[in-house]
Amino acid sequence: MILALSGSSIDGSLYTNVVDLARRSPGWLDGTVSAWSAYGLAVFAVLMLVGWWRARRVSAAAAVTALAAPVVVVAAYAVNSLVKLAVHEVRPCRTLHTVTLEACPARTDWSFPSNHAAIAAASAVALFAVSRRLGVVACVAALAMALSRVWVGAHYPHDVLVGIVTGALVALVATKVLLRRPEGLARRITGTRLRPLLVS
Repeated sequence: MILALSGSSIDGSLYTNVVDLARRSPGWLDGTVSAWSAYGLAVFAVLMLVGWWRARRVSAAAAVTALAAPVVVVAAYAVNSLVKLAVHEVRPCRTLHTVTLEACPARTDWSFPSNHAAIAAASAVALFAVSRRLGVVACVAALAMALSRVWVGAHYPHDVLVGIVTGALVALVATKVLLRRPEGLARRITGTRLRPLLVS
């Protein structure tokens, strides 16, 4: 059995400074950051949908690349969740007993690394393979997501940093594995009932 670990010795003071700043900030700012932290992942899903819709008009291979994006994100989430289960880092809001914008999750809802950050980073990497423009937008959104998770008090800074690295690395590997031969995969799919997914 792995004992729950505390990350407060790594960057607990930085976390506390950020949370204190959030508590002293205007309500509209805290409300905006909290809303983004809670619902911002939906934006990545929309970006993937837009990328797929546009890719269908380019080529079947491009559409295959776009359809691979959600698969890549699921893979990154799975790997990140396994790391969480291995490390068992207690949430900072429980270790440091700070007043946070977001309600403190259950004690067994481990903190390291951040799933939100991993999903956001994996989405950005996957979207870069679909469209450079969408990838840039997703990168900015991923950074905002990572920062928001510290702002609302859900994670230490190192949680989101490692989440970003984990999500990005898994996405890079998964994208290369899934898309070694997108043209061949596209030809096979277009010969099935799934053809409308690839061709407009």
